[in-house]
Amino acid sequence: MPDLDDIYSARILELAGAISHTGRIPHADATATAHSKLCGSTVIIDLSVAGGKVSEFAQVVKACLLGQSACSVVGREIVGTTASELRLIGAQMRAMLKANGAPPAGRWADLAVLEPVRAYKGRHASVLLVFDAVENALNQIDAKRQSHLSVAQP
Repeated sequence: MPDLDDIYSARILELAGAISHTGRIPHADATATAHSKLCGSTVIIDLSVAGGKVSEFAQVVKACLLGQSACSVVGREIVGTTASELRLIGAQMRAMLKANGAPPAGRWADLAVLEPVRAYKGRHASVLLVFDAVENALNQIDAKRQSHLSVAQP
């Protein structure tokens, strides 16, 4: 089992201190909240999509260092990302933590710093909060678009 020093590394601290896109978007396409009952962490996100990609993102993060680190990477990389890529990254994070999967790569590679959390099941929810919230918001946006399509068709 990794030592707690591996989980709370200098890189985790650095990422947690660099959260971007903080605050709210008044006219977002969707808003979603994810909360961990175990640790009390909460992430609220506002999301807008245009042209198939995230055009605006904001987050209010009241989470531990692990949750803050995940939010930091997501905040840095999310604008310009497609819904399918975001869902893939969320799935990779769940697989990394719960099924010994590989961490995300490419521009999402900083999420690998959270790989030692795999050994601490009680911390998984904190890391996954932002991904849960983003996927919830994407589902809301999809549902609204489907509803508008259904209304528009005779």
